[in-house]
Amino acid sequence: MTSPPSDGLIPTALDQRIEAAVGYGVEELRRHRDGGLLDAPHAALADAHSELMAAERDVTFYRLRLARLASSELPVDQALFARIRRTLDQLATAAAVRDANQSVAAAALSPIEAAAPRQTPPQIATKDVAALLAIAQGAKLHEHLVTHRLAVATPTRTRISYAQLQHLEEMDLVERDTAHPMHAGQPVTLTDAGRAVLTAPRRAGPPGTTPAPLPPALPAVSRTRR
Repeated sequence: MTSPPSDGLIPTALDQRIEAAVGYGVEELRRHRDGGLLDAPHAALADAHSELMAAERDVTFYRLRLARLASSELPVDQALFARIRRTLDQLATAAAVRDANQSVAAAALSPIEAAAPRQTPPQIATKDVAALLAIAQGAKLHEHLVTHRLAVATPTRTRISYAQLQHLEEMDLVERDTAHPMHAGQPVTLTDAGRAVLTAPRRAGPPGTTPAPLPPALPAVSRTRR
């Protein structure tokens, strides 16, 4: 089915409901889906919404074609009547597909709406957010065969110390696949809680503000003033 090329998002009847349920707009939902940051229910919703947008785009295409046929640009003859009838049939088919896809998307949205309001994910330190973003793209914990030093390797070469990895594990934001030997690399992945941290709406604040990590860190030792 021919559709008008478009790089933007096509509005749908579910956009406002989705934003209210997940806490951000459909464009950000699509970005999170492309980045592999969504859990299964949210990923299913993102996929269903993409199908709904494609169907809505087809409806818009045939509506525009019908409007052009009904304008004064073309001569009124039997050929025009045939094109109008054909376009009406195509529009009806596109609308039926759109309605079916909307039902699928609404079904995917329902359990997410039922779970709302969701518990607000913890606000964590900026360096931990950077570590989670790097881990989301793939990460492995390696042990050097000679020095036995542990290090986390990521595609973005983001520096993640073993201590920071343990900190993220304690917060239940990441998990390791211990079935793999350490020297070969243990895959490190985000948990649902870790994905929720990255996909949660960011709190507005002054530039450079770093949210306080949760759970609270141990009190820092104060320096003695000279």
